[in-house]
Amino acid sequence: MVGKTPKALSFEAAVAELEQVVADMESGKLSLEDSLAAYQRGADLLKQCRTRLDDAQQQVRVLEDGVMKNFVDTPKASDA
Repeated sequence: MVGKTPKALSFEAAVAELEQVVADMESGKLSLEDSLAAYQRGADLLKQCRTRLDDAQQQVRVLEDGVMKNFVDTPKASDA
């Protein structure tokens, strides 16, 4: 189970690889050693994805506090 280091992957690539790791583990065809390696790789990928999501959420907070003010979705006349 060889892959790129987590920092070298985009968020989308990390999610795709994580999905593949889960599928491989769920197949039941991995040896114990391969299962442990897959679990570790999945944990690393999950950590990377969470970090990137947290960073994106923080950026949105900064934008909301500094630029965007009280966005309110006004109903269209056709929605009434």
